[in-house]
Amino acid sequence: MSIPTTHPFAFDPTYGMTLADLRAISPPEAPAGFEAFWQKRYLQALTVDPHPELKASESRHPDWQVLDLGYTSTGGVRIGGWLLLPKDGPVRRGLVVGHGYGGRDQPDFDLAVEETAILFPCFRGLSRSPHPPISANAFFHVLHDIDKPERYIIGGCVEDLWLAVSALLALYPGLDGHIGYSGISFGGGIGALAIPFDKRIRRGQLTVPTFGDRKRWLGLPTTGSAAAVQAYQKHHGSVFETLRLYDAACAARRITVPMLAAVALFDPAVAPPCQFAVANALPQSKFNEIFILDAGHFDYPGAARQNAVLLDRLSLFFKAL
Repeated sequence: MSIPTTHPFAFDPTYGMTLADLRAISPPEAPAGFEAFWQKRYLQALTVDPHPELKASESRHPDWQVLDLGYTSTGGVRIGGWLLLPKDGPVRRGLVVGHGYGGRDQPDFDLAVEETAILFPCFRGLSRSPHPPISANAFFHVLHDIDKPERYIIGGCVEDLWLAVSALLALYPGLDGHIGYSGISFGGGIGALAIPFDKRIRRGQLTVPTFGDRKRWLGLPTTGSAAAVQAYQKHHGSVFETLRLYDAACAARRITVPMLAAVALFDPAVAPPCQFAVANALPQSKFNEIFILDAGHFDYPGAARQNAVLLDRLSLFFKAL
């Protein structure tokens, strides 16, 4: 193991917890009405016609046809992104890939999945999906409408994921039953919230997912989006009741499809206890796998090797779609 021992942070990004400690974390109980809240939003999202539009992209790749993509999400928000199609061979499966809070400026070309249409949406307000007055700055984006539980920005981003699936099926109806989701950090938390309510998503992969165990998330020192919410709460009062409806660990308890979760022992941006709250909430199943990273959101000597192994696992995992 190569867990970092030196770092520039004023706090310990392991939070003093061992792997055994992290594995022992129990996810929180969901608030009353949690399932009904999300099920209602999902059914409403299904009524939206995504009107996907494709055009040739300026990006080029030897193995992939790269297309610029746009589709309509809830509230009439237009979502931008990319679609990768294999240059050779048929399209047998679909994959939606979510990004971190840094946004996305191009597709991930290193995903070793074959015969797959890969859709890379930019969640509302970020990168290719600007939507004023939503800020493109992560520290302000995470606060957008946080005082309005029904309108909080995270719910809109979950809907953007559901509409990405709708867009993929509108383009390739034959992919029904063969769609997966992969998300990292912010995209991991969005995926955990979205997957249990969308039966069209048959497999999911989450890397260092955020938004797990919101009570811990609000109390642990961090460099990530939680720091912005902690500062907001200090000056404006508690937002915990809102955030309980957006707890990725509560949602993960309800996931029934095969999952691959990659969680870190050291992470200054997404506290490992919050990541493990999501991973530990996944039902015990021979189809689920927990992959341990030494660190997340931080460079370390073994990073390239561990990420290469994770990419290999991801390839095998989605090959079953």
